[in-house]
Amino acid sequence: MSVQIHTDREGSATVVQLQGKVDATSAPSVEQTLLGAIDQGEKKVVIDCAGLDFISSAGLRSLLLAVKKMKAIGGTICLAALQPHVKEVFDISGFSALFVIHGSKAEAVK
Repeated sequence: MSVQIHTDREGSATVVQLQGKVDATSAPSVEQTLLGAIDQGEKKVVIDCAGLDFISSAGLRSLLLAVKKMKAIGGTICLAALQPHVKEVFDISGFSALFVIHGSKAEAVK
């Protein structure tokens, strides 16, 4: 498994921590985790990217599916602590416009 996923509850948010690489192999498990949280009625998800080293187009697609589903129920998904090279992928792909991006997990949770 190229990505490790940890899910925690912090205040009113579910924090999904991603560590490693999100690529074609690991994107389905990330997608399943995010959609699962939304299916359980979660309205605020923070994706903690501090440990995320790489995201592929498959990974971006998983996040896109989750953000669309979340917007449909009036919730929010935000990203926290993006590494500069990962943020660049979001900026180049235009995905930065789809998410609220915070500098730190603590900032995103409040």
